[in-house]
Amino acid sequence: MTRFEITGASAADMEMLRTWADEEGWNPGDSDRFAFAVADPEGFLVGRLDGEPVACISAVRYGSGFGFIGFYIARPDVRGQGYGIQLWRAGTERLKGRLVGLDGVVEQQDNYRKSGFRSAWTNMRYEGVPRPGEDSAVEIVDAASLPFAALAAYDRAFFPEARDAFLSAWTGLPGRTALAAVRDGRLEGLGVIRPCSGAARIGPLYAATPEVAAALVRRLAGHAPGGEVAVDVPGVNPAAAAVATGLGLVPAFETARMYTGPAPELDLSGLYGVTSLELG
Repeated sequence: MTRFEITGASAADMEMLRTWADEEGWNPGDSDRFAFAVADPEGFLVGRLDGEPVACISAVRYGSGFGFIGFYIARPDVRGQGYGIQLWRAGTERLKGRLVGLDGVVEQQDNYRKSGFRSAWTNMRYEGVPRPGEDSAVEIVDAASLPFAALAAYDRAFFPEARDAFLSAWTGLPGRTALAAVRDGRLEGLGVIRPCSGAARIGPLYAATPEVAAALVRRLAGHAPGGEVAVDVPGVNPAAAAVATGLGLVPAFETARMYTGPAPELDLSGLYGVTSLELG
């Protein structure tokens, strides 16, 4: 008799999730799983058929009122057999009573709407080698040289809940570069670039002005193999798309940010690139 069970993800499972996401064409970061694990160690679920992993989902809790769903994948050979929906129900049950967000690929958005999600904006991934240009007068520094409390407070303008443990890992993992823009002692931008199997991903990308955003992208691209970068640009900020196209980056992949209730109040005018499609 076939037996299906849902368990928490092991360290080996977290690497498997990255591989599956890569096979879907999502180009996850090589070391994202280490930051993901500290965000909510119990928030990653794996469906096993007779002990063999066949599906996964992440349902990560932030604070007391927010959650985010990602990594919703069923192995191609078992799709349509109901295993994915069982993971979906387990993940959404884990976040019951919270405002829940996700970044949904185009082909799944109708299904998410049937589950009560509504689109807040479109994310467009822009890729390419940024054109050179004049940087703004803002000072670009290693983010690690600033007090972490300042970075965490800055992040709170762009995310619904505090996520200090995640942010500390996300900005500090080996192989990554986190840069901050500072003007007159004031934090005016933050960007992190991380290696991936494809173009190096930039996220988050926060900036006070389009000029600061462009300066961060150009500087971060210097830490990417061949200078090729990818940024998931929120369509709710028209200036962000203008920065990407002005740098010569081209659209490559689309998702929609969706929520189960009213979209949280965030500084969308300063959001030039989302942190992660899996964890928000």
